[in-house]
Amino acid sequence: MSLFFMEKDSAQRPRRFDLIAFDWDGTVADSTAIITRSIQEAVRDVGGTVPSDEQASYVIGMALMPALAHAAPDVPPEKHAELGNRYRYHFFKHQNDICLFKGILPLLTELRTRGHWLAVATGKSRMGLNHAFQDEQLRGMFDGSRTADETAGKPSPLMLQELMAEFGVEPERVLMIGDTTHDLQMAVNAGCASVGVSYGAHAPDQFGALGPLFIAESVAELHRWLLENA
Repeated sequence: MSLFFMEKDSAQRPRRFDLIAFDWDGTVADSTAIITRSIQEAVRDVGGTVPSDEQASYVIGMALMPALAHAAPDVPPEKHAELGNRYRYHFFKHQNDICLFKGILPLLTELRTRGHWLAVATGKSRMGLNHAFQDEQLRGMFDGSRTADETAGKPSPLMLQELMAEFGVEPERVLMIGDTTHDLQMAVNAGCASVGVSYGAHAPDQFGALGPLFIAESVAELHRWLLENA
């Protein structure tokens, strides 16, 4: 357990949620278009049927190889390793073009000031998330994180369960924020509340069945809701 966690004064604890977990791609980082194109180019490289934008963006948030297999069902298993390598090639060419959504940094900063513990639960690899964390503006912003290559991928609840165990937080004191049904289903499976954002990979018309407390159409709208309700 982190010293940051232990030093929190009980009087500063948030009103409703102690721990707020964010998905990364499509929620914190504006990376949906680059990931979608990288999937399509990788499938083209290995001779598969190139998925549509909708089909490619649907798998964002899942662990890499299950995501690619889902997006390219006609690519045989013996080509999956090559498919993964080609995806990494195309993504790494453009990863430095990815930026945070406007308004994310002020939002995270204010949540920390209010005494929330912040975490990331992402389908990215640990190497990929660590690269994103190199941004000086993000240093020290998050208290914990889990990636798909070090635990179970979404929608398994394991990422959230491990974070809850790390910080000693009960499910009812955890809020998951994400842009995909995979994120929201993970929250359901972990017994946690969720908020969906509609500016990422998935169309929000699928979110309702998963019971999010709110669906934000912008970071500004998410910011306002969190300050009033979290």
